Amino acid sequence: MSSDSPTVLEKRLYTAVATATSGRDGRVKSDDGTLDLAIVPPKAMGGSDKPGTNPEQLFAAGYSACFGSAVSHVARSQKIDPGPVHITAHVTIGKVGEGFGLAVELVADIPKLPRDQAEALLKAAHQVCPYSKATRGNIEVDIRLA
Repeated sequence: MSSDSPTVLEKRLYTAVATATSGRDGRVKSDDGTLDLAIVPPKAMGGSDKPGTNPEQLFAAGYSACFGSAVSHVARSQKIDPGPVHITAHVTIGKVGEGFGLAVELVADIPKLPRDQAEALLKAAHQVCPYSKATRGNIEVDIRLA
């Protein structure tokens, strides 16, 4: 399979379902009701101080959680105890030509491991993380240790 080919799932494990109403100035709800959030434009994009979240915050939360799980998965498979792993995702939206695009910076804090071992773990996790696979070649993703 070439790197441009879409990933085809061999076995489906879980499907999340959420519905957004009114885009960046509305609500997003999951089908099971556990997620029910106001979506508001950030102040930097013309929004007000109205309480709520935005798609970039939701993407940052999902990517950081998923990447942290990928780090733990790789560590277990390599029989490494990384200790507490903290992943902070910075998701930036900006102009690309006539439209918009995203850039991501993932900052990992893995204080228990030597720097070279932690960096190798991050590199391996980037190969197995579903978010990393989905974004590879599509958006800029920078991964580094804190």
